Amino acid sequence: MMPKVATVVFSHGKESGPWGSKIVALAAVARDLGIGVESVDYQGIDDPRARVEKLLAIGAGLVGPLVLVGSSLGGHVSAAAAAALRPKALFLMAPAFYMPGFEAYTPVDVPCPASIVHGWNDTIVPVANSIRWAGERRASLHILDSDHRLQDRIATIAELFRAFLIDLD
Repeated sequence: MMPKVATVVFSHGKESGPWGSKIVALAAVARDLGIGVESVDYQGIDDPRARVEKLLAIGAGLVGPLVLVGSSLGGHVSAAAAAALRPKALFLMAPAFYMPGFEAYTPVDVPCPASIVHGWNDTIVPVANSIRWAGERRASLHILDSDHRLQDRIATIAELFRAFLIDLD
């Protein structure tokens, strides 16, 4: 069964760019399934709220239904934009939820299914944060033997992403 998604929208992390290795790999999966891709460039924008505003502006002009995909701060941004953009689903990698000083900004109003991939050895965003968020929302959660960047598990993440897109109804 082919997924009923028109566009996958990627949001990168604070220290990366719009076409990092994870996004390139996951974009190839989406394109292979006939899904369009868009990757938002947040370079030079450190304020999470400004990043959400940029995603909302870009997302409003895209053909839907959308799937929002984000890594680290990009995961936080994707989840925060979900209430307004109403995506079909969220796919988040080591999302920056419940971080000190930003706990109040962790998105709670997420109107769609979500799946999280996180590394057990993440020293930037504790894996416990994703376990908590997933538990509160009954999101699917995949914890891998990796660190925050998940670079050594890109092939596994791509397989999870393919299954995630195909399973959307």
